[in-house]
Amino acid sequence: MNTTPPEIDALIQMGWQLAARLERLSVDSFWAHRASGVRRSLIRALEDAQEQPAQPEVLARLETVMPRGYTIVENGAREMGDRK
Repeated sequence: MNTTPPEIDALIQMGWQLAARLERLSVDSFWAHRASGVRRSLIRALEDAQEQPAQPEVLARLETVMPRGYTIVENGAREMGDRK
């Protein structure tokens, strides 16, 4: 039985989608190197959140790492869009 609140489940699901997007950044991208470190931190936080969803410090880590990941994905996508 899953006792994780739906909003935490949704946050975890978004986190896994973000991790997948970070992985897909072009290796030639300036942002790829930054993405690898953030992705590693994000995956650790996601795994912890799945094991201990009610722990406030675990959720705080997710809420800190995810915006960094989104910034990297946005900048990486912007950089890819500039190529012709």
